[in-house]
Amino acid sequence: MSISPVAKETLEDQEILALFRQEATQQKAFNILVRKYQERVYWLVRKMVIDHDDANDLTQDVFVKVWRSLDSFQGNAKLYTWIYKIASNECLTFLARKKRKFFLPIGDVQKELRQKLDSSDYISGDELQLKLQKAILTLPDKQRLVFNMKYYDDLKYEEISEIVGTSVGALKTSYHLASKKIEEYMKSGL
Repeated sequence: MSISPVAKETLEDQEILALFRQEATQQKAFNILVRKYQERVYWLVRKMVIDHDDANDLTQDVFVKVWRSLDSFQGNAKLYTWIYKIASNECLTFLARKKRKFFLPIGDVQKELRQKLDSSDYISGDELQLKLQKAILTLPDKQRLVFNMKYYDDLKYEEISEIVGTSVGALKTSYHLASKKIEEYMKSGL
């Protein structure tokens, strides 16, 4: 079965999964899936770990896990929410491992991420945007993940609920609290 270059970019998830389940087109289907979701996954990860190299490594790890688990994907959720769940778990695991590895308190990890944010060649934006990023870094990891998915990725609470395994009501509360913390930070002279 031949897949035209134009069709590769417009295939729906179910079509990609059908191609993946056929041994002859499995690799092509996975390549299409990576091209379709790689940028979104990278930016989800990047907003959490800040560092470009760490984000690249984690994005690659996410797609290795997707490759290994795609056969068992049941289709109960949307494909991208399933991939986001893997990416979210990878981010939270990476940050927790970093804290344990260096015996760092949460404040030190936040300080390190802020320093990476300040020195990054890959972060662009004005002073206000940089301050917003620093404000977001003050949030606990899971709350920051929820805030990023809602604010930047414009995901619905129901989708975020599937990804992080938290009730919609708890997510709304978490997002509201995160917004208030960020608002206070933005108003402060920090």
